[in-house]
Amino acid sequence: MLSFHKAVEQDFSAVNDLIIENLYSKVGLVENIGHYIVDSGGKRLRPVVVLLSALANGYKGKQHLSVAAVIEFIHTATLLHDDVVDVSALRRGRETANQQWGNAPSVLVGDFLYSRAFQMLVDLGDMDIMGVIADATNVISEGEVQQMANAGNANINEQIYFEVIYRKTAKLFESAAQIGAIVASGNQQPMADYGKHLGMAFQIIDDVLDYQGDVSAIGKNVGDDLSEGKMTLPLIHARDRLAANERELICQAIETKSAENFSAILSAVQSCGSIDYSIGQAELQVDLAKKSLAGLPESQFKTVMAELADFSVSRLS
Repeated sequence: MLSFHKAVEQDFSAVNDLIIENLYSKVGLVENIGHYIVDSGGKRLRPVVVLLSALANGYKGKQHLSVAAVIEFIHTATLLHDDVVDVSALRRGRETANQQWGNAPSVLVGDFLYSRAFQMLVDLGDMDIMGVIADATNVISEGEVQQMANAGNANINEQIYFEVIYRKTAKLFESAAQIGAIVASGNQQPMADYGKHLGMAFQIIDDVLDYQGDVSAIGKNVGDDLSEGKMTLPLIHARDRLAANERELICQAIETKSAENFSAILSAVQSCGSIDYSIGQAELQVDLAKKSLAGLPESQFKTVMAELADFSVSRLS
């Protein structure tokens, strides 16, 4: 168990119980796929962010547990849909749900998880929380569509890249932290800022790992981003600095969605400092996340939130 799980160990266990309880369905296939993806070994960082944000703001109640479960359901639904869109065969080191059961069941169970999350929100009856979640799911959907539209486009620039990863990844982290502040009647904006920058750092490092990780460490096939035609930050930085022949190698791989020349592209990306540049950009996001915590009173939970921000980059080693 990682340190940030230990800091909220009892609450984290209660959230896991809520997740299992709310996966119940009279349709067996729904439960089978739901349990498969939920039990797949993820760190459940987004619900942890909800818990830490609420507790760091002095919350003493239980509402944060249900909201944390809602956040995890929404995240899990996006994973099911993402893997279908990306035609992914591997996630967290094992076969994706769509590889096991097919695309249609995966999409439909993703829809079930979305709708179950909103049933749980109705039970909570807090319009502020509902508003944040509704906005987040809309923005995430936009990010997925934008990423799909950009697939195979080798001309993506950094601005567009950062827009996509904010929508696709950072928005749910932002919402998780903001909701923690809502339930605790705390200051929402600093917590939202913390979650946003934390999520940006996590996604940048995920994209770096595609060029220096391995299957056992990152839980997906190295080079998948190339195969999916995704211009991530290491590639964007390298494309703008390499000689014409190496630049053409990157553009061709993206446009044909092929990892055939992965080794040559990896060497080129490393040679022009694009990995280090991308890590540096993630570290800038970590610094912004930690600065957002300045107004919180000192506590174990504030300390762990800063440690979680550092972890987003330190998991490279």
